[in-house]
Amino acid sequence: MSVLEDLARLSAAEEFFTYLGVEFEPSVVHVSRLHILRRMGQYLRTSEAGGAFDALSDDEIKALCRTHLEQAYQDFVNSSPIEERLFKVHQDAVAPKPEVTKPFVALSSIAGNNADI
Repeated sequence: MSVLEDLARLSAAEEFFTYLGVEFEPSVVHVSRLHILRRMGQYLRTSEAGGAFDALSDDEIKALCRTHLEQAYQDFVNSSPIEERLFKVHQDAVAPKPEVTKPFVALSSIAGNNADI
């Protein structure tokens, strides 16, 4: 079984850290587990798109995955999920809100002829 197949079978964030041999502070992982794994996935996709996995042995792939997990973890040791804005809900929370324009109807346009009042 390859390293990537092993990783695909893992579910908890702590399992990724243990499997790849990355030390972590449980309180950081508790708060940012999904964010860390999503960021690691972004790093892996970038490496894969750049051909980084081509012709690598399983040990080299595991080392690359370890590096990406360490990097993703450090992103959230030094920052917060809200600051990193990986998920749409965080992006939307800080997105500029469109200015709401209320329709304007001049009183003179609906009053008509004041002589009848």
